Amino acid sequence: MIEGVKIKKLKVIPDERGRLMEILRCDDDFFTKFGQVYMTAAYPGVVKGWHYHKIQSDNMIIIKGMMKVVLYDDRSNSKTYKEINEFFVGEHNPALIHIPAGVLHGFKCISEAEAICINIPTESYNYEKPDEYRVDPHSKEIPYDWTRKDG
Repeated sequence: MIEGVKIKKLKVIPDERGRLMEILRCDDDFFTKFGQVYMTAAYPGVVKGWHYHKIQSDNMIIIKGMMKVVLYDDRSNSKTYKEINEFFVGEHNPALIHIPAGVLHGFKCISEAEAICINIPTESYNYEKPDEYRVDPHSKEIPYDWTRKDG
């Protein structure tokens, strides 16, 4: 696992009225502070990535559909430098992924319908000076192929 990345398996509590699922708590061991909450979506087969932040950490959960979330550690001072982590998360595997600053990340919708992601970053978005740095999802800088791997 990439240094600083945390996976919190989420528990769905169903009853005859519906269901409840806690996502992020201030007493989680990786929680530092609250910046904002936002939603992003991807259509089937769409890749959104790569990007990273120099300041903020992300806390992502897929609440609808399924996504392949991929992380790449490009931090030269990290014990897990150049390591790749792949996670298949969403309705069939509810989990929160804590992504520390400096770790490149992206996701691909692998469900048959739109997948929806909620992110709870540690910082609010700064429109004048965004803490967002992008790399083309198919760049050879990152040794990862987004195509489906059968077998």
